[in-house]
Amino acid sequence: MKMIGIGDNGADGLLSPYIDWIHECDVLVGGERHLQFFPEFTGEKKVIKGGLSALTADLQQETRNTVILVSGDPLFYGLGSVLAKKLPLEIYPYTSSVQLAFSKMQDSWQDAYIVSLHGRSIKGFAQRIDGRKKIAILTDQINSPQVIATYLKKFGMTEYDAFVAENLQGEDERCRFFNLDEMEQSSFFPLNVVILRQRVAVERASLGIPDDRFIQRKPDKGLITKKEIRTLCIQELELKENSIVWDIGTCTGSVAIEAAKIAREGAVYAIEKNEGDLENCLENQLKHRTDFTAVLGKAPEGLDEFPDPHAIFIGGNGGNMELLLQSCLSRLQPNGRLVMNIATIENLAEAMQHLKNLGCEVSVLQAQISKSKPILHLTRFEPLNPIFIVTAKKGKN
Repeated sequence: MKMIGIGDNGADGLLSPYIDWIHECDVLVGGERHLQFFPEFTGEKKVIKGGLSALTADLQQETRNTVILVSGDPLFYGLGSVLAKKLPLEIYPYTSSVQLAFSKMQDSWQDAYIVSLHGRSIKGFAQRIDGRKKIAILTDQINSPQVIATYLKKFGMTEYDAFVAENLQGEDERCRFFNLDEMEQSSFFPLNVVILRQRVAVERASLGIPDDRFIQRKPDKGLITKKEIRTLCIQELELKENSIVWDIGTCTGSVAIEAAKIAREGAVYAIEKNEGDLENCLENQLKHRTDFTAVLGKAPEGLDEFPDPHAIFIGGNGGNMELLLQSCLSRLQPNGRLVMNIATIENLAEAMQHLKNLGCEVSVLQAQISKSKPILHLTRFEPLNPIFIVTAKKGKN
């Protein structure tokens, strides 16, 4: 069974052996657009429609000589990577849409970050691309070039200019350069690739964003996990690039924002019971180029809507610690970590007891930090409130 990549120029772009294989096969499988390139084919044509499970089951039963047509490189966001695990395939790639787009742009692509928004949510896109100098994006009719431009402007990512390549190698091929305002106001064919390139260099924020860069509740400032404590908590969470993270009692969103910048190929989910604080969190997301799910609610209510996490941060328990810890640990993935900030020894004792009863390996870090502060021509130290950072590691089972 052969899988052949094909472009919008149809048979004209295929090597002669590939064309022979197509005409000699008994069954030709592909999308309607691909099958229309071979009107003279006399065998059976099967149109790819619906889910892949039905297609895979059908092809697993097929004993005749079969050729499958797939756009571009079948192993580049294509059917090849899925079907190759289930079928004895020979794969013959064509040039991918991204390669073609960069050739039209006359720019290198070995240094590009490639992301697909085709059939995927744009959620989390901001932190994934923040700071990257060159980005290639596979789009769809929902995540169109116009939508991408509006999204980037909302997060202040105006350092990017765009190149849009439409209907590559097709009759209506069109390739154009835009700034974001122009791309937002233009129209495009459904089949397109967007390339973003930094006009000016913008560096990503490092770990430990200063407290005064977060929008906070006024006049009662201080409802934020301070930078020094936040940094310690983040390292205790042991986040990976693809981690799923919960932030419970997110308030300004400072921990969730730092987590999203690290786990930018994963996802962050935050919950906050105070409506005003949640609004600040949402504004801080835009300011700090992070796009994660933040909802109004008092945990553990609302956690059912989140996927199982690798890491959980609890900034406040709202007086219902036992139920909250039970709910969180029942969902935490094996070897996952839960980190809590606790200010009183009574709550520390309660947390330790609950976590041990729940079978966790528990450690505590007492953080007593003082920061230098000028006094006339001298320097003194001003202490932060002492904090207990409790880390619970869930076992494999």
